[in-house]
Amino acid sequence: MNIKVAIVGTGNVARNNYLPFLAQQEDVELSYYNRTREKAEACAAAFGGWAADSIDQLMGEQPDTVLLLTSEMVRYEMAREVLRHQPKRIFFEKPLVAQQDQAHVTEDDFEKGREILRQARAGGTETAMVFNYRFFDQTLKARKLLSERQFGKLIQVTGFVHYACWSHSIDLIHLFAGPVAEITALSGSAEYRWGNNVAHDVTAAFMTADGATGTILGTTGPSFAFPLFELLFSFEGGRFTVRSLDGDMEVLDYSGNHHEVFSLTRGTSQWDQYRRSFEKSLDAYLQSIRNRTAPPVPGMAGLQELQFEAALKRSIRLRRPVNLSDEFPLD
Repeated sequence: MNIKVAIVGTGNVARNNYLPFLAQQEDVELSYYNRTREKAEACAAAFGGWAADSIDQLMGEQPDTVLLLTSEMVRYEMAREVLRHQPKRIFFEKPLVAQQDQAHVTEDDFEKGREILRQARAGGTETAMVFNYRFFDQTLKARKLLSERQFGKLIQVTGFVHYACWSHSIDLIHLFAGPVAEITALSGSAEYRWGNNVAHDVTAAFMTADGATGTILGTTGPSFAFPLFELLFSFEGGRFTVRSLDGDMEVLDYSGNHHEVFSLTRGTSQWDQYRRSFEKSLDAYLQSIRNRTAPPVPGMAGLQELQFEAALKRSIRLRRPVNLSDEFPLD
């Protein structure tokens, strides 16, 4: 049985990161909607499938899943329109909602994201997120390592993150450390240009629901020629560091006093790793549809990421700690 995949938003993200892989799947039928119809038609011509005149027409074909790949600034609006039709499944690009853009997530974005997931749940729609950094080779290796070794309880997390990798790095903290319970954050006074955006450095201390502590620094400082993020996870029995899109993963195993480094094949660029992570993410998602199992990254992961950012912004604004479950409850 073929899988009907409806694409909403046919810009560069769809064309570069999603459609080349989807077009190669023999059991996938593609359809498209874009506010500028010519862009949808161009995708249909390049990758196969057909272009719809409206969301109503697109959803009238009862797709098995809808991939919402619009700009984050209109994602809330488009999600509500799609969810009116109570689709079986919807898959979100990250971040879930960012009405001013992903460099300026607000407390209201969290509220809008929660509203979307509530609407989906009320209509029986299964939600999923991309968060393709979960499918980097280093991330997969780290998850396998933790399942095989006795590292024990997580104690501490440290993050140094360029804003280009910000939401993904927050998601990786959730993946390895679990939910965050409390955040205290500060913002630097200096302004930095990042593309068309103005950003400030931020630093946050946090505590997870399981009692681990952590810090994360967000910045536009690092050059793209060097690692854009570094995350260190320290456990009772060892620690590991993941570094950038294609950097080495360093492991310190206390049980045998081992210092190990896992590297990708030399000559593999970070952009090759980035592209393959989308392919692995999409393959895992399609397999979940074929097998009728839960998606590999649930929609709730997108709301957790917004919860972290909203709490960080409130802590900076009010100059106090923020309890996430009290002030930004997920449900």
